Amino acid sequence: MKETKLGDFEETILLLVGILDKEAYAFKIAEEFETQTQRAVSIGAVHSTLNRLGDKGFLTSEMGASTAERGGRRKRIYTITAAGQRALQESRDFKVSLWNQYPSLAGGNLNFNF
Repeated sequence: MKETKLGDFEETILLLVGILDKEAYAFKIAEEFETQTQRAVSIGAVHSTLNRLGDKGFLTSEMGASTAERGGRRKRIYTITAAGQRALQESRDFKVSLWNQYPSLAGGNLNFNF
């Protein structure tokens, strides 16, 4: 049986694929990760995570057109599947549930209802 839960890094990468949309290729994802998190990431970690997310059925990929800027090389563009969308929603809902149970925040000013 395939693992259907997301680790924190997987969740972040999957969210970045959604954010980047048609520009969701490994190098751009790594760049955006560093911009958003202010943390370094290796391209190898991004590639292995993208492969793992694909194996779980959360992503698909296809080769984009070749571009002059890349010396004629093509980019592998990633897209979130319906299963990936569900996994993100479940992950968000679980975390929101935990935040809402946190005693000092549960009755406070924060509202995590979507």
